[in-house]
Amino acid sequence: MAATMSNVDEIRNRVILGEFNVKNVHTTDYPGNYPGYDDTWSLQKFQKNFRIDVVQMDETCMEFDMVGIDASIANAFRRILLAEVPTMAVEKVFIYNNTSIIQDEVLAQRLGLIPIKADPRLFEYRNAGDEEGTEIDTIQLQLKIKCTRNHQATKDSADPQELYLNHMVYSKDMTWVPIGNQADVLADANIGPVHGDILLAKLRPGQELDIVMHCVKGIGQDHAKFSPVATASYRLLPEITLMKTVEGEKAERLKRCFSPGVIELENHGGKVVAKVMNSRLDTCSREVLRHDDLKNAVKLAREIKNITVLLPSTLVKCTITSGSVVHTYCNYCVDMLRS
Repeated sequence: MAATMSNVDEIRNRVILGEFNVKNVHTTDYPGNYPGYDDTWSLQKFQKNFRIDVVQMDETCMEFDMVGIDASIANAFRRILLAEVPTMAVEKVFIYNNTSIIQDEVLAQRLGLIPIKADPRLFEYRNAGDEEGTEIDTIQLQLKIKCTRNHQATKDSADPQELYLNHMVYSKDMTWVPIGNQADVLADANIGPVHGDILLAKLRPGQELDIVMHCVKGIGQDHAKFSPVATASYRLLPEITLMKTVEGEKAERLKRCFSPGVIELENHGGKVVAKVMNSRLDTCSREVLRHDDLKNAVKLAREIKNITVLLPSTLVKCTITSGSVVHTYCNYCVDMLRS
């Protein structure tokens, strides 16, 4: 074995960021590679070591750590979130009147990319040959608006906001039209666009839009408009270690080498001393390695078995269903192996 026992743990668990290279980028914890280490895979060991720590979650973003797994598994979750978690999106656009300057095709494409707030678990997939939607597989939205002059505007005004009424068409103008018994079944669903401030078109007096949209259930594998996440990304959790005490002007310079909040300064006995506060905020730019008097004071690393996943999403609740998708794939693989 090329590595001594003193640094085996580092090789197995840390990616080291050097001045001119990055070390330990390959997984090495496979059976028989390190004497004294039992790296055989077992379900009991996985259940003991694996956990998910939710760092933050709100209506538009979710960040969590997946601890105890390889990056390849985290990437599988990322790809499932992008392509195989179902959502509702505009599929068919019926334009009865469009006298704006935007072509029908361009306007239809804009409407198709508007994220729709609706729980896809309440709907079924529409059959390929069905032209007319039903209450179990379709959401109907309507956009009907006409621009008129504001007769109460001052004569010398040149501001469109004052001169015209309904001259800016936003996604909030898309209204839900229940089909069948949807008004009763989905009364509390609050169906509509996720964001109401998305600009769709600009009108002038006499111009109007009369459009009906059908939203169906789909996945990002078929079209990007069905993807519940804007971008799903992951990274190894940064780890910053101070190898020696950094004081005074060096401490202030060290702080400026990292992202805000990573390094903070404390007063110890009248001396300004640098302290690592939150390594998670670091972008691993390695700026500190450009300073000859600081590069040996800091050790930059990333934890191999701690994957940080960031999901800026319009439908955070839908992304949680990715776990059930993974479960389905696992069962499929097991059935294939048994057959």
